Amino acid sequence: MQINLISDTVTKPTKGMLEAMMNAEVGDDVFKADPTVNKLQDKLAKMFGMEAALFFPSGTMANQAAIKLHTQPGDKMFCDKWAHVYNFEGGGPAFNAGVTSYLLDGKRGMFTAKQLKEAVSGGRSDIHTPYSRLVALENTTNKGGGACWSFEEILKVKKVCVKNNLAFHLDGARLFNAIIAKGETPEQYGKVFDTISICLSKGLGAPVGSVLLGTKEHMEKALRIRKLFGGAMRQVGYLAAAGIYALDNHVERLAIDHTRAKIIGTALQNCELVKNVEPIETNIVIFNVIDSINEQDFISRLNEAGILLISMGQGKLRMVTHLDFTEEMLEVLVHTIEHI
Repeated sequence: MQINLISDTVTKPTKGMLEAMMNAEVGDDVFKADPTVNKLQDKLAKMFGMEAALFFPSGTMANQAAIKLHTQPGDKMFCDKWAHVYNFEGGGPAFNAGVTSYLLDGKRGMFTAKQLKEAVSGGRSDIHTPYSRLVALENTTNKGGGACWSFEEILKVKKVCVKNNLAFHLDGARLFNAIIAKGETPEQYGKVFDTISICLSKGLGAPVGSVLLGTKEHMEKALRIRKLFGGAMRQVGYLAAAGIYALDNHVERLAIDHTRAKIIGTALQNCELVKNVEPIETNIVIFNVIDSINEQDFISRLNEAGILLISMGQGKLRMVTHLDFTEEMLEVLVHTIEHI
C-alpha cells in the first residue's frame, strides 16, 4: 500500500466526478460559449456574493493575474514572508507584474494589521520608494501548516487597506478548509476582498483548475491577462464539471481531513525522532525531526514503508491529508510512526 501525503493535489477524480466530467455540456470558452464553465463561474460568484468569476488552469496563474490587474510595474505589494505568491510562484510578481514584494514578518504566514499599518506609513509622496498598491493574504497558510487567519484580524487589515487606498487580494487556495474549520461562510470573505482565488484541485479533489473572483470590471481585465499568460482554453467544461461536482460534494467532508491530520500530529508528537509539531487546524501537518538525524533520512525511512511526504525547507517536513487518504491508511501511518 502506498500512502501519498505529499500534497492534497495528488487525488484522483472519484467515480461521481468522472461521470460528471464525461457528461458535461461544452463549448468554446474563449468565446465565453462553454455552458459548464459559465455555470461554475456563476456558482462561485453567487456563493461568495461577488459580481463575477473567471476559470483558470492553475492557482498560480489566478494569483498572478490578480496581482497584475491591481498593480503597475514599479508598484509595491505587501505580503507575509511565507506567502505562497512570493515563495512558490516562481518569482511571478516581479516577472509578470514588475512588482516589488514587501515581506511582513508574521507568524505562521499571518501578519497583523498593526504591522501592515507601520509598513505602509509614509504614504506615496516619496518618489524614491515603490508605490504602495496591493495587500495579499493567504488563507489557509501553506508554509504556516494550514493555519487559519482570524477573521477579526482580516477586518482590521481591510481598514488599513481602505485608509491607504490599497487593493486587497486573497490567495484562497485552501479557503474552504478555513471556512469549515472556523465555521465561517463564503459571503463573509466576498464582502471584504477585492479579488479571491479559489483552488479546486487541492482539498476539493478536482484534477485541474482555480477560479478568480471579483467585480465584473476586474474579471474583464483578468480575461485579457489570462489570454496574455496563455491560459485561455477551449472545451474546458469537462474540467469545470469536476469543479462543480467538488463544490457540491467535497466541501463538508474537509472536516474528515482535519480530524485525521490531528491524529497524525498526535502520533508524531509521541515519536522520539520528532522534535516538534506545528499546531494543526486543518489538513496540513508540519513538523521537525530531532537534530541528531537528517530530515532526508527520516523521509527515506517512511518512503521505504510506502509513505510519501515532502520537505518544506528549513528543517520542516510536511504531510497533507486529502480525499484519497483513507481510515485504513491512517491506521497504517500511525502504526509506522509509532514503530519507526
